[in-house]
Amino acid sequence: MNQSLISDKGLIFISVYLLSLLLIGYLGKKASKEQSLNDFYLAGRNMGVFVLFLTLYATQYSGNTLIGFAGQAYRQGFTALVSVTFMISVIGAYLIFAPKLYRLSREFNFITIGDYIQHRFNCRIFTTFAVILCMIALSNYILTNLKAIGYVTEIVTDSRISFATGIIGLSVIMVIYETLGGLRSVAWTDVVQGLILLAGVILLFIAIEYQYGGVSSTSEYLISSKPEFWAPPDGEQKIKWLSVLLIVFLGIPIYPQAIQRIYAAKSEKTLKNSFKIMAFMPLVTTFVIVMAGVIGISMFPDLDRLGSEKVVLLILEDLSSKIPIVGILLVLFMAAVMAAIMSTIDSALLAISSLFTQDIYRLLRPGSSNAHLTFMGKLISWIIIAVMCYLAIILPQTIWKLMVIKLEILCQVAPAVFLGIHFKSLGSRSMLYGIIAGTVVTIFIMFNNELGFNFSDRPYGIHAGLIGFAFNLFFIFTHHFFIYQPKQLQYK
Repeated sequence: MNQSLISDKGLIFISVYLLSLLLIGYLGKKASKEQSLNDFYLAGRNMGVFVLFLTLYATQYSGNTLIGFAGQAYRQGFTALVSVTFMISVIGAYLIFAPKLYRLSREFNFITIGDYIQHRFNCRIFTTFAVILCMIALSNYILTNLKAIGYVTEIVTDSRISFATGIIGLSVIMVIYETLGGLRSVAWTDVVQGLILLAGVILLFIAIEYQYGGVSSTSEYLISSKPEFWAPPDGEQKIKWLSVLLIVFLGIPIYPQAIQRIYAAKSEKTLKNSFKIMAFMPLVTTFVIVMAGVIGISMFPDLDRLGSEKVVLLILEDLSSKIPIVGILLVLFMAAVMAAIMSTIDSALLAISSLFTQDIYRLLRPGSSNAHLTFMGKLISWIIIAVMCYLAIILPQTIWKLMVIKLEILCQVAPAVFLGIHFKSLGSRSMLYGIIAGTVVTIFIMFNNELGFNFSDRPYGIHAGLIGFAFNLFFIFTHHFFIYQPKQLQYK
């Protein structure tokens, strides 16, 4: 790939698409009914099935889905299909708590996950601790995806647009439409981004099936050239799979941007119908990307790890040289990659803004009007994105271990939602001791080498966050059953 992946006309198409997002942001602002946190952060709690599904879809499937999953499949073969199971499990996790959480959000006017935690446990220390963990996770989400979008922009344009310029330019577009109309604008842009993402992966699958013979011919090639890819997983691999499954199951549904979308549904029926459609999306998206990575093994053998991350781009470049019309697909796929990353960033940005405004700033300025709080939320978004852009540009790749705590940390917030919503007698002290213990254990394991110890940050293949989660539960139930004699809470 020694030249720009897409033509000048393709770049014009992507530029028009990006500018159209600003128009959607403006339309979202025009549709706003009031200057309130409820309208700005939850779109007036009036999302229908179509918009809710596509905003959930665009938010859940990031650039990592289109690039990272394919690279993993190239390195692992058909065993990478287990990723489909991981993504389906997320929907099962939502259904454990989302319907009841939705009903509570309507009754008590929740804006953030912090509102629910404070209502449920009535402990400001616990709520603030959980909110800070969520903000740290969201900061990581924004930083890593800003780096990704800078990298993609640089690759697509053959460095005509630099890494830093790509980050800054696209960040400005995102923060403009996000602050214009809040979640309404973000959700409407997610509709466009979700449709592009869906169209991109479906057309990709059709193209590779047509040109390369699909799964059957690839299977024959792998049987002879890479028989190790057909070996059943050993015990260590099964433990790793189970660890990933659990951390995805516990962490992804707790993302504050996902909780916001639960609150924003027009009705409980709308919410459930959206999840029903979402349950099939791993088969349409994750499966297709994994198969593209597997097919890439036979087309481009012996790629190193960095090269494997570009396997889908290599496939599209090869396809466009053989089938000229596929050049359009290459443009669409690159737009889908950018759309997936942008929908991840804008949702995380809006969520972190809402957490700071509702759960921190509002406590410091309790007499603030809704209009003032909404203004502060917009201002905070600009400040956050400016700081994140700066850090994404200057921080070297070697320090990213300091930021790799997304799902590991969110697992420590999970008991407040999964358990708190169903077990009425769990008290705030039990939950506070649990989340502190789980967080300390998780961070200690993740950074033990920096602290002078010398053991794996994933002992026996198990994520540090899951070990922390186990300590979290241990402290919760030990305090609950053996130290604290709980009173029956009047909690619905």
